[in-house]
Amino acid sequence: MVTQALTQLLGETSWGQLDYLVVDMPPGTGDIQLTLAQRVPVSGAIIVTTPQDIALLDARKGLKMFEKVEVRVLGVVENMSIHICSECGHAEHIFGSGGGARMAEQYGVKLLGELPLDIHIREEADSGMPTVAADPGSARALAYRQMARRAAARLATLNKDYSSVFPKITVEDT
Repeated sequence: MVTQALTQLLGETSWGQLDYLVVDMPPGTGDIQLTLAQRVPVSGAIIVTTPQDIALLDARKGLKMFEKVEVRVLGVVENMSIHICSECGHAEHIFGSGGGARMAEQYGVKLLGELPLDIHIREEADSGMPTVAADPGSARALAYRQMARRAAARLATLNKDYSSVFPKITVEDT
């Protein structure tokens, strides 16, 4: 049902003019990822993980699956990289550190960013105002903007011809 819903969403929605369409999917190598890779001209995948080893296992499986279906991996994002205490501002790596960087190096891809675990991010998102809009000058917003810029830059450096995926259009005088 989820695969069918994704197919319908992508095929029947009038997206208008998009620079990017980001599809956030659960980790792993399930039917949703395979369907997307096989039915939609995907420009690239971003692997999101957290620093601890158990999360990196799923992230590695996802990366390998995208490689097998010839979807380029733009890079790795380490989420919940560091926790910032909302009371005192103390920073600590409660889930470990460097897992995303090690994985990126191991697979020869870019580390696109390390995003903090910060209660303000959740509060702002829940209020309908993402961090980059709610508090654009904050360090947490800067981390998201830098990650997005790195992903866009990486995508811009990769040339791929998608013309074979789309139907041929011919114009005839009648």
